[in-house]
Parts: sequence; C-alpha cells; structure tokens
Amino acid sequence: MKTQRSLTVPNAPVVWVTGASRGIGRETAKQFASIGCVVCLTARSSHDLATLANEIRSLGGAALAFPADISHLPGVNRVVQKIENAAGPIDVLICNAGVTSFKTFQKTSLGEFERIVRTNLLGSVACLKAVVPGMIKRKRGSIFNVVSHAALRTFEGASAYTATKAGMLGVGRVLREELRKYNIKVINVLPGPTATDMWSKGDQKKYRKRMMSPKSVAETILSIYRLPDDVVSDEILLRPMSGNIS
Repeated sequence: MKTQRSLTVPNAPVVWVTGASRGIGRETAKQFASIGCVVCLTARSSHDLATLANEIRSLGGAALAFPADISHLPGVNRVVQKIENAAGPIDVLICNAGVTSFKTFQKTSLGEFERIVRTNLLGSVACLKAVVPGMIKRKRGSIFNVVSHAALRTFEGASAYTATKAGMLGVGRVLREELRKYNIKVINVLPGPTATDMWSKGDQKKYRKRMMSPKSVAETILSIYRLPDDVVSDEILLRPMSGNIS
C-alpha cells in the first residue's frame, strides 16, 4: 500500500470509523465528512475504502483510507499511529466493525465463535485501548460503540454475535463512567434490524423492506454527536418504525 500524504484541515475534528467500507460505517463516515470532519476509514477491503474516500473527496470532504483487520490485535496501534501521523489526534471513534454467522449454537463451531469474538469484541476493545489514553490526555473526545438490539433482545441463530454485542454494551457502560471526569462521551448505539449486507442474507432478506436504512442510523449518530457539550445521550436504542422483526 502506498504511503498516504498528510492531511491537515485546521480545527477539523478527526473521526476514525471502523468497519467503514459498508453499511452503517460507510454512511456514518459520509455524514461526519459532510460537516467538515476529517474522516479516517478502516476496513479489510482496500478497494472499497478507496472508493468511499474518493466519493467523499468528490463531494468536497476530507477522507483517508487505512485498510486493516482489527481482529489482528497487534496491528491496531499501528493503524492509530498512521492515522495520527496523517491527520492528527483522534477526536471521535466510531467503533462499528462487526461480523456474524447466522447459525444455531450447535452448528456454530468454536472457530467461528473465535472469529466473531476477535473482531466484534476483542478488536473493538483494542481500538478503544488505542484511542482512550490520548483522549484522557487532551480531556476531550467522543466514542460511539455501534452495538446492536441483539445485546438486549433474543435473536435465534445469533448466539456468537449476541455474546459479543452484549459484551461491548457492558464495556461501553463501564468505560462511560470511568471517562466522564475527563470530559469524554461514550455512547452506546443499539440499532435494530438495518438493511446492511450482514442482516440481509438468507432468511433475513425477506425482511429487508421493514428494516431501517444505514443512512438513517448514521444521521442519528451524527445528531447525537452534535448535541451541546454539556449534554450526552448515554445510550440509544433504534428500532424500525414497523416494529420488531421475528
């Protein structure tokens, strides 16, 4: 991969979005870019990230792509270093990367469990570990953990995914209380079924028209970010207007 040039936009917040190549992550990156933030994009697909970065730039936004797999834990700190060298300290983390497998508990192998846990839980924790010290030092920052309604509601065939999202829900709740004194906001966002690639395959596909759009979820995340400095929405559950999907 070619070394990316430094990107300096005076006084612009630096926003790191994981899982940025598709779905909620992609739309959230576009939303933050639209208000003048420098968006730093991470996902496994370098091609998809380059396409998104070019799209954002064509609309007048500032974007840099940093292909990486956050399940490779030792590499997370290196990604953050590259981001900060190119764009500056990270002001906002959108912790969105996630994978799943729609199988019953009995049919989900230990290897599949490990793959999902390493991305959704351990990979996300590694991202938090990498950015929190800098935010504490600067006494400011915003962290959005894109969790899932599955952390609260039972969805058959999603035991591994549910375990990781429930884990991140708990991590976010504890971290929020530990970081309040440093003026750092930690927001858990729990979207219900959303029309992304993850939730629109196989049996899930028939419900696509009843799902929320990724853009709607992204617009909600941006609206929370834009709340006054003395206000925070600690946790928000987003559901399709049509109600739960069985």
